[in-house]
Amino acid sequence: MRFQGTENYVATDDLKVAVNAAVLLRRPLLVKGEPGTGKTVLAQEISKALNAPLIEWNVKSTTKAQQGLYEYDAVARLRDGQLGDERVHNIGNYIKKGKLWEAFTSERLPVLLIDEIDKADIEFPNDLLQELDRMAFHVYETNETVAAVERPVVVITSNNEKELPDAFLRRCFFHYIKFPDADTMRAIIDVHFPGIQKVLVSRALEIFYEVREVPGLKKKPSTSELLDWLKLLLAEDMPLDVLQSRDPTKAIPPLHGALLKNEQDIMLFERLAFMSRRSG
Repeated sequence: MRFQGTENYVATDDLKVAVNAAVLLRRPLLVKGEPGTGKTVLAQEISKALNAPLIEWNVKSTTKAQQGLYEYDAVARLRDGQLGDERVHNIGNYIKKGKLWEAFTSERLPVLLIDEIDKADIEFPNDLLQELDRMAFHVYETNETVAAVERPVVVITSNNEKELPDAFLRRCFFHYIKFPDADTMRAIIDVHFPGIQKVLVSRALEIFYEVREVPGLKKKPSTSELLDWLKLLLAEDMPLDVLQSRDPTKAIPPLHGALLKNEQDIMLFERLAFMSRRSG
């Protein structure tokens, strides 16, 4: 059970080491990195590589840790009791299993993805400490304990929107996905666009990294946005000379809506183009 990447996912050597270490230790793998660097996709590809079922828990700002264990619907039980429904005699009918419950009782060793944990309340990670440590929890309504036969592979992603508690970090194996360099990015592009023209890729990458390095950019374009941009360039059959042009008065790249995602960044490039025209 060693992760070596997949045909659809280019994994760097340090990422492979991190995944395999977390699998060996059965520690949750905490993955951080810029949005769009493949953190969520990583869990999906680990699932494929290990031939393991994937259980996804997408965390929102309103998500509570208890929802990952189970939820008891007392209101529904009260209503059914008033209506004389026979289901009320079995309290289990009103307990909804959470994602951790699913992972702990899975027939096959699963990969559990807790996606964007930093979106939730600051206490959310602390509320999961005991359950992730012991891989078990108690259901008070039925007086049963749900325990994992084998510790699942847990992948936790974070966009670094909030600091995570030290006690939580101590229980994880941590890895930060660095933004891909040009060589790694070429390998990623080859996976998604096999046989793509090398000159087009080279020039597109030059523009892409130049855009990312512009001072004052509010949101740097990510890997997924580069792939979207390349897909558009191919679909529109963009002439290569448009990309190869070094005219500084045309600072905004063609089809820039795939790369620049807010009006501040677009205005920044327009100002750069205006200043170039003035200086010219």
